[in-house]
Amino acid sequence: MQNIKKGDTVVVISGKREYKGKTGEVIEVLVEAQKVIVQGINMVTKHVKAGETNRGTKTGGIETMEAPIHVSNVALVDPKTKKPTRVGFKVETVKLKNDKTKIVRTRYAKKSGEKL
Repeated sequence: MQNIKKGDTVVVISGKREYKGKTGEVIEVLVEAQKVIVQGINMVTKHVKAGETNRGTKTGGIETMEAPIHVSNVALVDPKTKKPTRVGFKVETVKLKNDKTKIVRTRYAKKSGEKL
């Protein structure tokens, strides 16, 4: 199970000086590369080749977009204290209607410390 998922609020704990300490929402999680894309963080410029759409409008130019950040450089934000925290999992067994049991794992924010 993943510690960070799409839609989570995270804080950058290491990396470029301009982004360190900033918070943002996770747009996408790249599981194979162990990276996340955070909204408004790690912005890069991308040169897109000029072209035309079906209607005849011109496309292309210089665009700014978010680049991926490694998962180890971000930490989940505790919703209560608004500080970086670690993620824990609670494992519970739930009984279903047809006398079967199912194991359910739920994420929770551990108690956030002074520094992380």
